[in-house]
Amino acid sequence: MPFTRREVFKLAGISALAALGRTSARESAGNAVGEDEDVVIQSGPFSAEQDSFKIYSCPEWFRDAKFGIWAHWGPSSAIGEGDWYARNMYMEGSRQYQYHLKTYGHPSKFGYKDTIPLWTAESFDPKALIRRYGEAGAKYFVSMGVHCDNFDLWNSRNHRWNSVRMGPRRDIVGEWREAARAAGLRFGVSEHVWASYNWWETNKGADKQGPYAGLPYDGINPANYDLYFPPHSPAREPWAEQGNESEAWKREWFLRAQDLIDQHQPDLYYEDGPIPYGRWGRPLVAHFYNQSLRWRGKLDVVYTAK
Repeated sequence: MPFTRREVFKLAGISALAALGRTSARESAGNAVGEDEDVVIQSGPFSAEQDSFKIYSCPEWFRDAKFGIWAHWGPSSAIGEGDWYARNMYMEGSRQYQYHLKTYGHPSKFGYKDTIPLWTAESFDPKALIRRYGEAGAKYFVSMGVHCDNFDLWNSRNHRWNSVRMGPRRDIVGEWREAARAAGLRFGVSEHVWASYNWWETNKGADKQGPYAGLPYDGINPANYDLYFPPHSPAREPWAEQGNESEAWKREWFLRAQDLIDQHQPDLYYEDGPIPYGRWGRPLVAHFYNQSLRWRGKLDVVYTAK
């Protein structure tokens, strides 16, 4: 069957990208992220430079996959009071605050960290669920990787607060991935933690009235800053990059997101917001695309942002 001129050029471009991917796989070092020589991305045609993304082309599988299912499931599911429970339970007078006070006690004594063991996932059967999703017509499945509660749902190399070490003590993302791939579904992950730095500053507060007035919530304890974040300048709003985020946090975000990509090799990566943090965000996308070339010999993945 003869090819059109456009198809010939497209095939040539795909072949060139695949060759670059195979070359980069043999290299021992990637490209450093800014001045951080110990933080590198996979070598390849994509880089932190915005123009490098002009060669990207959406893979055919995603163009054809009109229906996918996403599981927004994590520690707060065991409580059942909403996915913003971790934030709102520290807001005096809110519905979640009232529920927490009545059910578990005051947030100064029983904080979000103390609810994590309640999520045991004892009935979690990803194979059965994926089978039902496939029967419903889903072509891909997306597992939540980490929500704004700063709790990783895989065997995180860079964060002790994760589902393998605590809570269900299972690699939730990994089990979803294995079930989806076995059923022939494309697999994706979602990441929401970039916004947590400001989203979760409520855990540093205290009641303004009543019997607990002035008693700080448990987020003020330095022993748990790696979950709750250290104190920092106040945010203007909970869901936006605001310039007060520390470089240490941006670096941690990058390393954890990179680890999620490298361990689970998703077909799709969903960022719950814009590409974060400039010189840290674009290299992450570049790393993901370059890794696709290394894993599969072609550009076959999708990065999508809200």
